[in-house]
Amino acid sequence: MLLLYRNPQALVIMNRYPYIGGHLLVAPRRHTADLAGLSAAESRSLWELTRRCQRLLKETFAPQGFNLGMNLGRGAGAGVEEHLHMHVLPRWIGDTNFMPIVANTHSIPIALDAVWDALRPAFAKRRRPGARA
Repeated sequence: MLLLYRNPQALVIMNRYPYIGGHLLVAPRRHTADLAGLSAAESRSLWELTRRCQRLLKETFAPQGFNLGMNLGRGAGAGVEEHLHMHVLPRWIGDTNFMPIVANTHSIPIALDAVWDALRPAFAKRRRPGARA
């Protein structure tokens, strides 16, 4: 796990097994799988960090789109059933290919450490009071 950012309610980590370069996870710090049971502060923080991730990925890598989502519960494909997290994936036109179908392999065009090196300074910058997430 590569930690990019944390605050008292939530954190941003890089997906160890990314679908695509820049795949980030935003999760509450409290160990829970209950989305409806999040406190107002946890819910706000989760959404604000998701927005911040989208903005920083856009500024850093200039993707043409994004996928955002959660897999809640085993039936939905949650890899870690007992802890909810939001997936933030930058996307580019044509970024899917035949590798997963033919060879059960995913190709990642940018290494995890390169993504961390590019994003960590942006997350480390102090936000001005009242600034957008």
